Amino acid sequence: MGERSTTLFQRLQGVGESLLRRAPFAPDVTRQSSVLAETDHRPWSLPDSPWLMGQTWTSLLFAHWPVPASALEEVVPPQLPLDTYDGSAWLGVTPFRVEGLRLRGTAPVPRLSSFPEINVRTYVTVDGKPGIYFLSLDADSCAAVRAARYSYRLPYFRSRISMSEREKETSFSGMRVSDDGPGASFQARYGPEGERLPQRPGSLERWLTERYCLYTLDEDELLYRGEIHHPPWPLQQASAEIDLNTMARPYGIVLEDEPLLHFSARQDVALWPIRPI
Repeated sequence: MGERSTTLFQRLQGVGESLLRRAPFAPDVTRQSSVLAETDHRPWSLPDSPWLMGQTWTSLLFAHWPVPASALEEVVPPQLPLDTYDGSAWLGVTPFRVEGLRLRGTAPVPRLSSFPEINVRTYVTVDGKPGIYFLSLDADSCAAVRAARYSYRLPYFRSRISMSEREKETSFSGMRVSDDGPGASFQARYGPEGERLPQRPGSLERWLTERYCLYTLDEDELLYRGEIHHPPWPLQQASAEIDLNTMARPYGIVLEDEPLLHFSARQDVALWPIRPI
């Protein structure tokens, strides 16, 4: 697509976004678009280019384990220097539901824009920008897996996932069914505990969650960054009964100790296309 065509497409997206924000049926659209009005908390400026995609994440559990950096260095590409907090590297397993998935300027497509997902993630910094590196992402959506593999070069896998909420408890059960991925499963019941946590810059929970880009590599091992924006995470302490967790097993990492747990009821997100670094 030429530069003039790209500019015209972006303008049309902007017009569509304005119209969608006035539609009474699209609260997710309005909240996703509005996140760009809150930027003081970001460690660097928003990208100059328009964002590409909006998503809303709900009923999200952050389950984190400290792991030896040497174990992660075996599976994280050497182009991505690991982040540590007080000398420890961390691995996160995050089940949640995606809602309102859409391209900028368009409305969410029924039955394609909402699905449960679970990610395995760790933390890296490149050129002074701390971000997320995903070891795996599992979704109960064939379309989402294909699209994310193609457009974001992320290690997405198809999983069979059931997720339900009752009062303040979320039940999540997922099993990977992709033919091209190692087996992995997760079953848990989880929910929030207590009031919303205050903003404490520099605290471990903020170090783990307030990350505004992701990193990935293409088939030639070239490094890409994808910018992300959202308000500060509305975090609460969480409780969880994890009955089965083999999400880290394909990487030779055994998660035995009790995890650090946090819960977020909702986060609205804008994402940009990945760009080579």
